[in-house]
Amino acid sequence: MSRSLKKGPFVEEKLFRKVQKFRDTGERTPIRTWARRCTIVPEFVGMTFDVHNGKVFHKVFITEEMVGHKLGEFSPTRTFR
Repeated sequence: MSRSLKKGPFVEEKLFRKVQKFRDTGERTPIRTWARRCTIVPEFVGMTFDVHNGKVFHKVFITEEMVGHKLGEFSPTRTFR
């Protein structure tokens, strides 16, 4: 079930503030986050995130095609053998 249009996408406020700060300073280091449920918004494009999967951090570079998806979709939690 998706979130209602009236509410808009869920974006972690703390993470969004970090992205704005990194954009202003021009810093290129990855942003570490545990917020897998955060929706990717256009302001995140071009940023690199370290998304935690419960065990390790996966580097995720955000592109335009990822807008609207969740950060957790790009950091798999299961190992297929």
